[in-house]
Amino acid sequence: MKIKYLFSILLCSIVLHSCKYYNFTGTGKIDANTFQVNTFQNNASLVEPGIDRTFTMALQDLIQNQTSLSLTNNDGDLIYEGEIVDYRISPMTATADQRAAQNRLYIAINVRFFNKNKPEDDFEKRFSFYYDYDANVQLMGASLSTALDAIYERITQDVFNESLAKW
Repeated sequence: MKIKYLFSILLCSIVLHSCKYYNFTGTGKIDANTFQVNTFQNNASLVEPGIDRTFTMALQDLIQNQTSLSLTNNDGDLIYEGEIVDYRISPMTATADQRAAQNRLYIAINVRFFNKNKPEDDFEKRFSFYYDYDANVQLMGASLSTALDAIYERITQDVFNESLAKW
């Protein structure tokens, strides 16, 4: 009975101790305490007002929700910056009378990542994704928000994986 009890305690302590090196987001141990996300400028040829702020906030929220890092406005251990380089709407499929049946919103964002504690992890990379929608829908208001949410969810997760999860 004592051996089972000791074995259980040993097993629990090993499991709990190992959690400091791995967690379910896949980040493992992050050698940083703070992060900063500088405002991503909108340098796309087609400018949609407010998408730069929306992306910046989406990236901040994702990192705060998936790590224990603290957000700071300056001198962060991890720094994210960049610009929206492409925002375009293209017809995707056509009807029999040569009208668009479906359109695609495509966004590309250039991201620069700096890790003050591990400069070998620094990178500059372009991330992109798209959202297809019915051509009869005006891309504004709620429909634009839905499209941006879908695109930003994918891009921010890709940025997170590249910078912290190493996937």
